[in-house]
Amino acid sequence: MAEPYNNVYRIRGLLMVPAFLVLVLCFLGETERDGVVWPIGLAVFAVGVAIRVWAQMHLHYRLRVRKTLTTTGPYAYVRNPIYIGNTAIMLGLTCVSELLWFLPIMFLWCMAVYTLTVRREEAHLLGKYGEPYAEYLRNVPRWIPAVGRGQEHRGRRRRARRFLWPSILAEAHCLLWLIPLAGKEWLALWR
Repeated sequence: MAEPYNNVYRIRGLLMVPAFLVLVLCFLGETERDGVVWPIGLAVFAVGVAIRVWAQMHLHYRLRVRKTLTTTGPYAYVRNPIYIGNTAIMLGLTCVSELLWFLPIMFLWCMAVYTLTVRREEAHLLGKYGEPYAEYLRNVPRWIPAVGRGQEHRGRRRRARRFLWPSILAEAHCLLWLIPLAGKEWLALWR
């Protein structure tokens, strides 16, 4: 079942580039609202990065740690916090670019790419972890966080905290997305 989605999975990061290029290269229909668009965009962007850091503290994807089925932290509430964080990042960047008309397009683009991506991931993880993952699929929603879940033990939280700084460092690359948009704003000042 995962085979048709393998190509999307492999290039999921690259699939964000065309939408991002629109943000960087398009000046048509920019909305400047007395200096509130950038702060709102940066706040949404920061929420996305924070979600990624929190998820990384439990998943350890870019960290040199033995991987196990992750069901703690944000994974206790929703199966795909990284992609939710990515979507928030892209929506924040869209606000920073001042192309507010592009927000629904960016949201739909992210949903399309990440929906195809998770189909491959879920099939792969089901094969890797078997019944424990099947139970996780039955109990934890894919996109909308389950309120009232995630009652983790205090010891797990302490263990996760030791990964805070490594997780922040692992996710620092997200800040690079802001550089071209800052350059775009700088260019706009000189037009």
